[in-house]
Amino acid sequence: MTWYLSGPMSGIKDYNFPAFVSAAATLKMLGYEIVSPHEQVVEDGKNWADYLRADIGRLVTECNGIILLRGWTKSKGAQLELQNALALGLPVRFFNETTGELQDIA
Repeated sequence: MTWYLSGPMSGIKDYNFPAFVSAAATLKMLGYEIVSPHEQVVEDGKNWADYLRADIGRLVTECNGIILLRGWTKSKGAQLELQNALALGLPVRFFNETTGELQDIA
């Protein structure tokens, strides 16, 4: 099963990449196959909507579930990713960065 990692990026120092890198590494060590937006190549001329389109495309075509990071409720992009996952009936989990545990949400 491949999981999409979703969380806040905009307005956060380094686009919150350290949290994404850490969570992806932990989850991969636990045996999860992870697709994460932090792995996208940043290109000049691309805007937020361009990246979100690419991220949602990967979520709906490559992934079987979504894992949310802390702060996702304050992220417009993460909320849109979650809406797509729910519309497709994908399982939803929350990753607790402190304990390294996952909690089923939907």
